[in-house]
Amino acid sequence: MSGGQVASGGALRFLLALLAGGYLLAGVQAAAQEDKKTDDDKPADPDTGESTVEEKTLGLLPNPLQKYGVKFAATYIGEVLGNTSGGVKQGTIYEGRLNLAVDVDLEKLVGLDKLTFHANMFQIHGNGLSRDNLQNFLVVSGIEALPSTRLYEAYFEKQWGEKKVSLKLGQLAADSEFFNTKYTDIFTNASMGWPAITSLDLPSGGPSPPLAAMGVRLLVNVTDQLSVLGGLFDGDQAGPGPGDPQERNRYGVNFRVNDPPLLLGQIQYAWNNTKGDPNPAGQIKLGGWRHLGSFADQRFASNGVSLASPASSGAPLLLSGDIGGWAVIEQKIYRMPHSDDRGIGVFARVSGAPADRNLIDLYADSGIEFIGLDDRRPDDKFGIAAGYAHVSKRTQALDADYRALIAPDWPVRNFEGLLTAVYQYQVRDGWTVQPNFQYIVHPGGGAPLPSSPFAGRALKNAAVFGLRTTLKF
Repeated sequence: MSGGQVASGGALRFLLALLAGGYLLAGVQAAAQEDKKTDDDKPADPDTGESTVEEKTLGLLPNPLQKYGVKFAATYIGEVLGNTSGGVKQGTIYEGRLNLAVDVDLEKLVGLDKLTFHANMFQIHGNGLSRDNLQNFLVVSGIEALPSTRLYEAYFEKQWGEKKVSLKLGQLAADSEFFNTKYTDIFTNASMGWPAITSLDLPSGGPSPPLAAMGVRLLVNVTDQLSVLGGLFDGDQAGPGPGDPQERNRYGVNFRVNDPPLLLGQIQYAWNNTKGDPNPAGQIKLGGWRHLGSFADQRFASNGVSLASPASSGAPLLLSGDIGGWAVIEQKIYRMPHSDDRGIGVFARVSGAPADRNLIDLYADSGIEFIGLDDRRPDDKFGIAAGYAHVSKRTQALDADYRALIAPDWPVRNFEGLLTAVYQYQVRDGWTVQPNFQYIVHPGGGAPLPSSPFAGRALKNAAVFGLRTTLKF
């Protein structure tokens, strides 16, 4: 281990302790807020976005210890996906993920005031359509991952006041709280959860499925409307090395704390968000990240010439640190009478990052979700969304170098786009079925086909049809 890694690990441990200690005091001083809508503060199921504590299930999983504060949850997602056109090849795959979770209320169990523990693990199986057939940026399924049985999250959460201050410590994911919006919960594309700009630009994809990271997260509800969220994570939960990060952290138990840290921050302001408020609720979130590690220049080698040049050293120029920012807005534009949740909601997200050290320098998505508009089907949902990932100017310049120096028909990547529509049909409590359609424009940003005799030709647009079923036991 290098001295820099030791220093980074020491800094992370020191900052974890400092952050926890400093905000313990702030939490003790916080006042209670009784009527704030706090559904977002509960542990979230990474498959559905719903609370793992209060959820509709099939009622098949016994919970004899619930009166003592111990609750088990199990969710299975299985889906068939196929691309009828585009990508590297056409075909159909099946993939599935079993999510087993436990939530422990340590106040009920052993009398520790407002302290809880949450952990969950995945059993992942099947192939991935994006990995095998499409090789695109906006991965078509949020459950796509290399087959494995792995630990995901495992953390303690302490609260003060009436959920005025919350501190999580352990192995955490960021996607359920940072850069998120509740109106993407219906969509099956992975980028509608943790956007492609963070999954592609951050080491090992950032703290998101299927790889959570060691860290600490602080939430302060300053008022009923205003909240501040901060997180400090190990910056590479798989650790450095060649190959797929999921292979380097195959079982989710690396528990790394020695890598240069990743800092996330977000301020969010909500309106009409108290229970029973007759006006449509909305929220805006502004946030960003700062990573303290080294990042490869997208065009230049360590000796200052293009990576496409025969004179290149073959190793990219290393740049210090990385930053990015995002904005999220969500708004309910129609509310069904006598309901807080049913109605029509819209969302939009946009994010940017420096072009010299990132594959994606601009990301945006937006969409609309229709929730329970039919009184006969109050839990059904329908959504339409679009996404856009722009290939950075520095990466495009490298492609242009390849065209000039290697192959005159080499494609210059520019962007990848997504159009998707999903309907969620609730068969009964705990069981939903989701037919979905996705159209991928410029897979891989317009990347070249990987094999002869078609090398140099760009991947064609892909039409993807899918059917997902979700069972909450």
